[in-house]
Amino acid sequence: MEWHDSGFVLAARKHGESSIILTLFTEQHGRHLGLVRGGAGKRARGIYEAGNLVAAQWRARIPDHLGTYTCELNKPKAALLMDSPMKLAALSAACGVAAIALPERIPESSLFQKFAGLLDTLETEDWPSAFVQWELDLIGELGFGLDLSHCAATGRTDDLCYVSPRTGRSVSRDAGAPYAKNLLPLPSFLLERGRAAADWQEISDGLALTGYFLEHHVLAPHQQKIPAARDRLLDRIQGKISA
Repeated sequence: MEWHDSGFVLAARKHGESSIILTLFTEQHGRHLGLVRGGAGKRARGIYEAGNLVAAQWRARIPDHLGTYTCELNKPKAALLMDSPMKLAALSAACGVAAIALPERIPESSLFQKFAGLLDTLETEDWPSAFVQWELDLIGELGFGLDLSHCAATGRTDDLCYVSPRTGRSVSRDAGAPYAKNLLPLPSFLLERGRAAADWQEISDGLALTGYFLEHHVLAPHQQKIPAARDRLLDRIQGKISA
């Protein structure tokens, strides 16, 4: 068995003395693991930084085997963000979420393109809003989409500012006021695709919203938890608010 594909490095875990178990998000084969012999060596280490785009060749005797990877670096995403600790934290968080949320060996063409778009946006100043939108898209593509089009209680399409954690549907300010402490905040920038958040508080609220549904609907059924890299990103963002 053999195939060639392009993919983003999501994770690399040391295996034995000099090898690694590499997790790639590939364009045609989804999230796919493989062994890289010598991948832990100094020469190869820079290739397998999270977020890097590689050209990969995978080989195995039968399809169900782990198989082995041979990779060439196409674009060093991690190196391009090295001067920005916040953007680098966002890159690690995105890779960490994808590494545990995506189903294994199932092609996800739409999500691959959106992930590639997010990593490109990390090179700009528009990345915070794009990161939250990407998580929202990820939840939707995995079958847990939120309905933010109208109020679940009244049908109104204006003044939407809450989301029900039970149904994933938006709630207007008046309808949600008596239950506000049990509802999740809905930052206004998520109501219009492509709109930027007004401030870091909106980004924090957006991550709280997507984080809830990631944790309870995507990860919990598989006994997974929010990755530590995402928690570190949220801590950095909350630090911006209190600064």
